[in-house]
Amino acid sequence: MSNNETRWQDLPLGGVIPTPGNAVEYDTGGWRAFRPVINWEKTPTQKACSRCLTCWLYCPESAMLVVEGEFKGVDLDHCKGCGICVQVCPSRCITMFPESQFAAQGEGREGQPAEATR
Repeated sequence: MSNNETRWQDLPLGGVIPTPGNAVEYDTGGWRAFRPVINWEKTPTQKACSRCLTCWLYCPESAMLVVEGEFKGVDLDHCKGCGICVQVCPSRCITMFPESQFAAQGEGREGQPAEATR
């Protein structure tokens, strides 16, 4: 082995969590490919959010914002866009949109893509 080669033992440790519960300190939603959009009002084709908190219960990133026991929306700084909330929502009021729609067309009202704010 030459002197220029790095051995695996010389590499720094990766994936170390120095203190438990520190995920809130890091904004990790920037690499999300899909964004959940909540339908707050009933439409002819979709039910409105009943604020049952099922999405909050199943979200692996705790990205569902709950204030004083009421669901208020999605913490986009921490949401990874996994879509679990869409799968478990009994009202089927959450829709995933490609993140590119937000960047290309500009954000619409309440974090919805421009075409969803009609």
